[in-house]
Amino acid sequence: MKLNLSASAINIAHYDHIIPSRDYILSLFDKVKHYLSHEQISHSTGLSERNQKEALKKRLRAMERDGQLTFTHRRGYQKVDQTALVSGRISLHADGFGFVSYDDNQKDLFLPKHQLDHVFDGDIVQVLKGHAQQQGRSNHRLIKIVERKTTHIVGLLKKKGVNFYLSPENSTFSQIIHVNTNQFTAKSVGKLVYAQVTQYPDHKHSTMVEITEVLGRPGDSGIEVKLALRRHGINEKWESEVLSAALALGTDVNEKDKLQRVDYRDLPFVTIDGDDAKDFDDAVYGYPMDNGQWKLFVAIADVSHYVQPHDPLDLEAQTRATSVYFPGYVVPMLPEALSNGLCSLNTNVDRLVLVCEMTFDDAGVMLDAEFSEGLIHSHARLTYNQVNEMILQSNQQSHSHLNKIDKHLLNLHRLYLNLLGQRQVRGAIDFDTQELAFTLDNKKKIASIDPVIRNDAHRMIEEFMLCANVATAEFLQEHKIPSLYRVHAGPQMKKLASLRMMLADKGLVLGGGDKPTSHDYNALLEQVHDLEEGDVIRTLLLRSQSQAEYSPKNQGHFGLAYGAYAHFTSPIRRYPDLLVHRAIRSKLREQAKGTFQRLLIKLKSLGQCTGGATNYPYDSKVIEQLSVHCSHQSRQADEVSREVENALKCHYMKPFIGQSFTGRVSGVTHFGLFVELESNRIEGLVPLSSFQNGEFEFDGVRQKIVSQTATFALGTQVEITVKEVDAKQRRILFSFAE
Repeated sequence: MKLNLSASAINIAHYDHIIPSRDYILSLFDKVKHYLSHEQISHSTGLSERNQKEALKKRLRAMERDGQLTFTHRRGYQKVDQTALVSGRISLHADGFGFVSYDDNQKDLFLPKHQLDHVFDGDIVQVLKGHAQQQGRSNHRLIKIVERKTTHIVGLLKKKGVNFYLSPENSTFSQIIHVNTNQFTAKSVGKLVYAQVTQYPDHKHSTMVEITEVLGRPGDSGIEVKLALRRHGINEKWESEVLSAALALGTDVNEKDKLQRVDYRDLPFVTIDGDDAKDFDDAVYGYPMDNGQWKLFVAIADVSHYVQPHDPLDLEAQTRATSVYFPGYVVPMLPEALSNGLCSLNTNVDRLVLVCEMTFDDAGVMLDAEFSEGLIHSHARLTYNQVNEMILQSNQQSHSHLNKIDKHLLNLHRLYLNLLGQRQVRGAIDFDTQELAFTLDNKKKIASIDPVIRNDAHRMIEEFMLCANVATAEFLQEHKIPSLYRVHAGPQMKKLASLRMMLADKGLVLGGGDKPTSHDYNALLEQVHDLEEGDVIRTLLLRSQSQAEYSPKNQGHFGLAYGAYAHFTSPIRRYPDLLVHRAIRSKLREQAKGTFQRLLIKLKSLGQCTGGATNYPYDSKVIEQLSVHCSHQSRQADEVSREVENALKCHYMKPFIGQSFTGRVSGVTHFGLFVELESNRIEGLVPLSSFQNGEFEFDGVRQKIVSQTATFALGTQVEITVKEVDAKQRRILFSFAE
């Protein structure tokens, strides 16, 4: 076949030799409807000279790179159906294949190993969606790498001959990683290093990196935290400009800063936190009124007074967006001079706060709420265990012996019991999952693992904070201030379908049809409360939930059963809370009249918007960007914490290799079973390859593996032996006990 070229089809803007334009080349495929080789395209366009064919080859490669054509050596070029192109983040497996996530409501796309030679885990890639093939796979095709997300690599430095190379800590790297020689290389062989990518792999080049930091040797004290921070690009160090700005604020509240604030110093505010807490965001006080109603004051550190928009402290806090917590260590959002000092509600010192003053009826229904800029003087630093012990003792003895603080604590507990009733009416989900506490030795390794015992003091403070957060969301809604809500959507349809089938296998039913409510979840949780496999089922229900996130639009909170919810109570450690504080303060100052700067919100009859806030430099577009950033940072902080915990668990389990334990199946995959040990809640993998002889069938929908002699499903009790600890992969391998 030969097609004539028109003058309009000629393009000489990029190449030295006249060749057909991209549009013309694409039109050839529209006419023939099949693959074309380079020679066929050359012949069809009348190109015969060698230099013309070389120029055409360059153009075809450019069109392939830009996602207009695909190429295979066996079949040649094909036009890409632009409607079948999708872009998403790729997750690579250690075996080389990958899955591209591009839509929450669509199944991830599988890509085979041979397409991913130059791709890094986490890259944004463009994929041409294919059709279903045999064995359930589809012939999706990688078109191009849209955006590189990996800028640095953590790994063990090795040397072969005169050359240095990196053995990456992340096993998804399939490429050889060459290391440029610098001042670190000669003395760092055998050490873990942090290296910047200087050259990404392609058809002509290998991966090149340059060492920027030596982290230490495997097994060093605290190495798990260092590795996790570097893997995710989290900076735990402070620039001198940021530290100087924090120190310049001093250690005590200036007298002039106390002016024009509501003086709450005579009220017996107290902080109630964990035994090892160092930063104190919140203090509480409450009392019963003569008319049977209740007052609750939640005072939150006024970080917004000290950290101004766009100053060095703010820019760093915005970048971090959250504090990151590890066993025995924390990477704070703000320097310690603020987080543990000037902003922390320490005892016996004056502190600036934003106060949410709420009124409740005797049934625990919130009637109204006021916000004010205040000044408090914490009267006591209490722990959850101290408060709970006092409550228990007071239930058994006369109250005549109680001191002033204890009496106020009893008032708070009485109010909490009222609020608890409303929580049940509302239908807030209580998964009651078991948290673990790690005791570390002097080498920052796990010495012991113990369950965290939650008591009424924990739950009381949590409920008070929830109330303040709800009042905050109502405030933002009424005044139409662009800000961040904490939203939680209901469960997704695809997760629900899988969940219901797994529950059916256990004779359980989640009510509510396609749209179960929080009440439906609670009914099922109550049903499995005393079952031996209750923990696994609770985890199963938790996994069916959507992830909570930050949003500029209020969408309600499914899990807490609130119509509106925001984060207000932790500005020391969460940037969204700091933004919300700025929104509240700007509106208070805009409408300030009289002696005290107060704004009453009538929660029963919210009005219409009455103008915008002042001194608040955020419009809807900026808030949208911040919602995405803060959501990502929050999820990343959780992921990094889990990675460190898993690494520490691996080190802890090494002495137990060869020993047997009782556990329950906590996860089922096509490659094996995850089993959680009953004694310490540590999870490991029983690979399918380690199963005894016999054929096994994996049921992904019902989450079980079935053979002729056994069925393994979520919650199945098994006896296992610790077989291997893979510190690099941060995983523990089990086998069935003999």
